[in-house]
Amino acid sequence: MIVAPFTYNASASRVLFGPGRLAELGAELDRLAIRRAMLLSTPRQAVRAETVVRRLGDQAGGLYARATMHTPTDVTADALAQLKSAGCDGLVPLGGGSTIGLGKALALRTDLPQVAIPTTYAGSEMTPILGETEGGRKTTQRSPKVLPETVIYDVELTLSLPPGLSATSGLNAHAHAVEALYSRDANPIISVMAEEGIAALERSLLQIVRDPANRQARMDAQYGAWLCGACLGAVGMALHHKICHVLGGTFDLRHAETHTVMLPHVAAYNAEAAPDAMRRIERALGVERAAAGLFALNRSLGAPAALRDLGMPKPGIEQAVDLIMQAQFWNPRQVDRVALRAMLTRAWAGEPPKLG
Repeated sequence: MIVAPFTYNASASRVLFGPGRLAELGAELDRLAIRRAMLLSTPRQAVRAETVVRRLGDQAGGLYARATMHTPTDVTADALAQLKSAGCDGLVPLGGGSTIGLGKALALRTDLPQVAIPTTYAGSEMTPILGETEGGRKTTQRSPKVLPETVIYDVELTLSLPPGLSATSGLNAHAHAVEALYSRDANPIISVMAEEGIAALERSLLQIVRDPANRQARMDAQYGAWLCGACLGAVGMALHHKICHVLGGTFDLRHAETHTVMLPHVAAYNAEAAPDAMRRIERALGVERAAAGLFALNRSLGAPAALRDLGMPKPGIEQAVDLIMQAQFWNPRQVDRVALRAMLTRAWAGEPPKLG
């Protein structure tokens, strides 16, 4: 193998990985000189977050339990007001992508340190990328300010995650690695991590769906999510993430499920323009065609296959095409309006991806 010149940006986050690592949260806050931490969660995770607040005692300055998907700016403003009122000097987002996103939005506005505690497999805690929604439009930006200083992966916190949510959460992370493989900034270090992340999630998610109490499988899924998130954090995004941000922000579709539906279709669209990326995906999944293998994996996991089942109206296809075509982004294959409309139509109906 001949290695060409490349640029690699490593994640600055410290990672604590393993069962029981949540017990080290207090010590980690001390290490970061955080005296009063604001816990963040969704309403569904509020009881668990309250338990952490009680465990921290004086180190906890409050709990904001109204995080929601797509990080609406009005929710961020509300959380920011509570954060300032409580006099907190650090953030502890505990939960999935919605909570991690709120932590990032607050960190962007305050530059406060974060200790992120993910409870799903999305991997967004490892990226310096923030997506925010305002007025039905979702925009994204990159900033080192939003990257958590520490991430705690404790498998005990994932055991209650239902198999279906485990599957879509992990497939969301898959999307990070797939796009990293054909990114304009792709490099050999990230490609190795991406291939390993895809393989780890493929084997672990199937085991979790069959046996939700399998701790080793859930640890493998956390490992894969970490790798996939770190991949996206080091390189740029392309067509897949742009589509998902448009669909999620415009039609309020659930984030992970939207990634799950769209990934096989975008992989098929980019296949001829990114043959090396497809070979790595095929090797990781043990399949002959990357897009077909991704679609088959979704079906094996019982994951959603159609945008219409997520609540997207059929007339919204043309609106989505317009918004995507207006955006400026890099992709290995030029984005064509006719092909894009056909792809979204297939994804809306739940049809298999179109293979070249």
